[in-house]
Amino acid sequence: MTNVQIINHPLLQHKLGYLRDKNTHSAEFRELMKEVGRILAYEILKDWNDLEDVQIETPIAKTTVKRLKNPPIVVSVMRAGNGLLDAVLSMIPVASAGFIGIYRDKFIHNTVEYYFKLPADVKGKRIILCDPLIATADTMVAAIDRLKSYQVGRIDVLSVLASEHALKRLKQFHPDVMVTTINVEKEMNDLGYLVPGLGDAGDRLYQTK
Repeated sequence: MTNVQIINHPLLQHKLGYLRDKNTHSAEFRELMKEVGRILAYEILKDWNDLEDVQIETPIAKTTVKRLKNPPIVVSVMRAGNGLLDAVLSMIPVASAGFIGIYRDKFIHNTVEYYFKLPADVKGKRIILCDPLIATADTMVAAIDRLKSYQVGRIDVLSVLASEHALKRLKQFHPDVMVTTINVEKEMNDLGYLVPGLGDAGDRLYQTK
């Protein structure tokens, strides 16, 4: 698939193994999610070329250094996306943040938006959209639809796991969006969970099950 970048790094595979383990406690799960988020953020920004020269002084001499110009906006698909948000912001502290609350209602068979908040200056800005698990892609497609209605720039999706089904749907509806993930899961169960997956990321992050 052309719309996915799989980061098959040994450290990420090691951490994913503990994220999958049902015996991993919530506190450790949160820390692992942050560590994974930092590495994926690094990978997403490898091609960033919007830099500016800044004159500074080291303890030894004056010199010119590079700094990010027009930093991206990091957007969390709540609530599980919040587990990645702080990690990405720690790597890009000059970035601003946004929040999208969307869920799929099983009774009306459609997505429902309950919260949406972006910084004021979003037009043309690059977006890093965080959601640890992309299964059916219903909420992800809806989130991208809303972002594009604000005329944002390039959108990169940062996730831990994504299903083959989700990637096909994203390619169908938003072929310009790249997904950066650790692994592509081939199966989903009847409840829409990834198999083998890692369960409900939100519940495991915040002990709400």
